[in-house]
Amino acid sequence: MGHACPLSHPAQLVEWIAQMNVRPDCAPNLFEEPVLRRRFRGALLSWYDLKQRKLPWRLNRDPYRGWVAEIMLQQTRVAAVVSYYDRFLERFPTVEKLASARLDSVLAAWSGLGYYRRARMLHAAAKRIVNHDSGRFPTCAQDWENLPGVGRYTAAAIASIAFQQAIAAVDGNVMRVLSRLAGENISGERSWTLAQALLSSRRPGDFNQAMMELGATVCLPHDPQCLLCPVGDLCSTRGELACSVVSRRQKKEIYYNLSVRDGTVLLTRRSRQASLMAGMWELPEIMPPQSEVRGTLKLRHSITVTDYRVRVCQNGHSEVQGGRWFPQSRISGLPLTGLARKILRTAGLI
Repeated sequence: MGHACPLSHPAQLVEWIAQMNVRPDCAPNLFEEPVLRRRFRGALLSWYDLKQRKLPWRLNRDPYRGWVAEIMLQQTRVAAVVSYYDRFLERFPTVEKLASARLDSVLAAWSGLGYYRRARMLHAAAKRIVNHDSGRFPTCAQDWENLPGVGRYTAAAIASIAFQQAIAAVDGNVMRVLSRLAGENISGERSWTLAQALLSSRRPGDFNQAMMELGATVCLPHDPQCLLCPVGDLCSTRGELACSVVSRRQKKEIYYNLSVRDGTVLLTRRSRQASLMAGMWELPEIMPPQSEVRGTLKLRHSITVTDYRVRVCQNGHSEVQGGRWFPQSRISGLPLTGLARKILRTAGLI
């Protein structure tokens, strides 16, 4: 049975098109019409002023707080970052405190967030700001990019939010919003050009955050909430775009040993030359046992595109080459890998 099209009122027509997930033949060309771009900015910023999530790094425009947040948010969900962010700033409230801290202390505070190279680069950049720039932060995106661990997106986000530089910031959320607005998959340099064309020069930081917020809460990767979109009448897609890239997740089973002796726990340290989580402490990895070991802990863990089934044999070995026994009271303060911290929490040791 067909759907009747309500032609009696333009607003009803727009809503009907969104519900049918149909692209209108006469979709507005947002990127070529200055009047439409002004409408887009006004509608998006008004929505952001009312609907933005209350996140701790949005309390002010302090460049240090914003920088820490942007580094933490790389490849990590907002919900996972909030608690780490508050604890990290309690421990390192200023760039001077961060620069003077031992790397192991920084890694310990970061433990559980993953992608530990981010923490190393954050620490290195803090040292450069304090030792070479007298604690003064860069004020433009180009200078931010000269710091370790700061790429094009991060530099643009900090410069626009903290210093109101009129420069667009493009992350995955923004790229998806742009693609749906344009009605085609947008990537690479073109995404930056289109984002810059839409940018509000009057409120660049808020605009960039509004674009990210729209992608994170309304213009979702799957099942976008088109009827809630503040700029839906300017969108060429109103729904999902076909995408040719399919990410296949790998599955792997790994085994660890958990040895506890007189209130101490046996840990090993990853090589400082390791490509991932260099210098972090973890449980000794072992070969799969010939038969099921009594008291084995079972849990799951994911890193990038790999899903791990983790099996932890308790007190299977008493010594491991390069291993070190740590008092249980000290373990929480160590730079542990995220998986080691998860295992130890599951075992009730931290």
